[in-house]
Amino acid sequence: MNVAYNIDCMEYMKALPDKSIDLCLADPPYFSGPERRGHYGSKVSKIGVHRDYPISPHWEVPGEELFREICRVAKRWIVWGCNYFEFAFPPGRIIWDKCNQGSSFSDCEIAATNCHKSVRLIRYMWNGMMQGKSITEGHIMQSDKSLNEKRIHPTQKPVFLYEWLLMKYAQPGDQILDTHLGSGSSRIAAYELGYDFIGCEIDKYYFDAQENRYGDYTAQINLFRQGDQR
Repeated sequence: MNVAYNIDCMEYMKALPDKSIDLCLADPPYFSGPERRGHYGSKVSKIGVHRDYPISPHWEVPGEELFREICRVAKRWIVWGCNYFEFAFPPGRIIWDKCNQGSSFSDCEIAATNCHKSVRLIRYMWNGMMQGKSITEGHIMQSDKSLNEKRIHPTQKPVFLYEWLLMKYAQPGDQILDTHLGSGSSRIAAYELGYDFIGCEIDKYYFDAQENRYGDYTAQINLFRQGDQR
């Protein structure tokens, strides 16, 4: 099962029993802007990457009720942007070093997790056209730009990042929930690794965008697999 719903994640989670989700991935909005304008940061980056996106009317920085609900429904969870929220997260942290080569954005992003009490680090380049080569060589820039992920969301995270998270923190047979699906990178990662997956995305524009991205990706993978079987 790998499904996505155009729904408010709070509405979806309220119908779930306690601890019914094995691993929850959450990347909620943690800054204001996209709800007022069709871009975040500057419209064009220093390296010429355009950041124009549709205005997001549902873009809303959440309160602690979201995190309480995640803790209720999920056995394990990972919440990005924990440093922006006034919530008593446990001490476990995941640091994503974006190897961003002097970008105007943050050098890293921080997630809170109850999967461990220590700090873990992943290095993966993510700055416009400069994207990492692989999970193991994330600090090395991919030279073939045709292999880069296409940006469809203002806070998009790479598929490789979510593959790393699932390989490290998910267990065989786990059901994964992403509360803020966005670009659908987590959904593609779950598909690649064979996990049951549920994603919630409240914004209709981005829900449709990730549906198209996921459909194109799976169709291409299935085509390759059919070719290998001949």
